[in-house]
Amino acid sequence: MPLASCSMSTMGDVPPGRAHEVAAPGDLRASHEDRDRIVELLRVAAGDGRLTADELDARLEVALVARTWGELAALTTDLPAAPGAQPKDIARIDCRSGHIRRDGRWIVPHRLEVRVSSGKVRLDFTEAVIAQPSLHIDADVHSGALAIVTKPGIVVDADDVAVRSGSVKVRPQRGPEAPVTLRIEVSGTVGSGSITARPPRRTFWQWLARLDGSGSG
Repeated sequence: MPLASCSMSTMGDVPPGRAHEVAAPGDLRASHEDRDRIVELLRVAAGDGRLTADELDARLEVALVARTWGELAALTTDLPAAPGAQPKDIARIDCRSGHIRRDGRWIVPHRLEVRVSSGKVRLDFTEAVIAQPSLHIDADVHSGALAIVTKPGIVVDADDVAVRSGSVKVRPQRGPEAPVTLRIEVSGTVGSGSITARPPRRTFWQWLARLDGSGSG
């Protein structure tokens, strides 16, 4: 009986005569997170030069008021890494020496296991495709380094990392705060190695512009 009453409550808003129908994927209602993901994809596409400023403004206006997933998906059908690609439940990186990078438009998984010994792993999220609000990183770093490059809207929590020798540093973003689009939780151990999370380093022109701005004030 509890199951039956629950079923009845979930069907309360279904129009009469359609209770037996199953909604097509494109007709499913969009959530705030769905809209945020599409907005992020559109902004990245504009930054890559794939959309003009007018096109970006027009698509953002539609994305912010879209009611269904189909309306959102239509905004990215002509763009790479559209929301058809599904993130992996778990991905693994094993770096015993050398340098492993994840950068560009890589798809962020739900969970990431990273093993580093005498090498370096760099996870760059500045152009990554983010399809969920959180990522858990299980890190085991020995005589190596794990570097996490963030961007506005990405928050890193490394409080659960056990440090035997080495260091863990999380550097805040520069400039005004942005809405959180991805929360990265890091756990594991560091022995004779390091874990760092930081925003991208400034280019020479960004550094020069900052100097000019501070000088003019």
